Amino acid sequence: MASSKTEIPGTGANLKIRKKARYKKLICWLLVDLTIAAVIFALLLYTPGLYKPAGNDPAGYKKGQVHPYLTHLSSELYNGAQRGEPFELVVTQNGINEIITWSRWPKESEGIMFSAPAVLFVPGSIVLMGTAHIKGVEFVVTIAVEPRVDEQGFLNLQVAKVKVGAMKITPLAKMMAKKMYAQRLATVPVDTEALTTKIAGALLSDEPFEPVLRVENKKVRVEKITITQEKLTLHLVPAS
Repeated sequence: MASSKTEIPGTGANLKIRKKARYKKLICWLLVDLTIAAVIFALLLYTPGLYKPAGNDPAGYKKGQVHPYLTHLSSELYNGAQRGEPFELVVTQNGINEIITWSRWPKESEGIMFSAPAVLFVPGSIVLMGTAHIKGVEFVVTIAVEPRVDEQGFLNLQVAKVKVGAMKITPLAKMMAKKMYAQRLATVPVDTEALTTKIAGALLSDEPFEPVLRVENKKVRVEKITITQEKLTLHLVPAS
């Protein structure tokens, strides 16, 4: 009488099949993870087509010298304020980028080196772009800001978009910026009435402020901001 062999589950051929199946599954998931990592890295390293930094132009700069376009804007602001009537101050994209080229770049902050900045005026938004150098790797950072004067007359600088390469990180970036801003206020003496501090608070912590500028013995208020292609217009009125 012939004897029959019964394969015990979990042993012999069945065990080899199960191990082989697990191995294939592991390889499959590993390939998926590598593919996702490669896509993310490619998105982070992406350079937007709009990014065309003007570069650095220290040759025409002398220490303590003010850029001619900044002198022009200051003169327009002063003359408009002294007239005591509503007026407009027009800022061009080219002019702002010319001023930037005179600054000393790169600049370092929190261990990150920033270089090649560029500013774009697009309808409704100010787009700030630059290259961040982190441990030998370069990423293009894009920040879109939508300035708006609300019904109470306060200026809001809404950060609408933050991107590294082609990857949007807006919620994460805003959360980190707000935390860093709060830590700085808690550890470093800061003049909360300074215009630069108010702008930083509006950008980093969503804190609107009264956009009142003192121009010698006069004060003017930003009543409205209009942004069109390559041009930003400040609508200003006398302020008491």
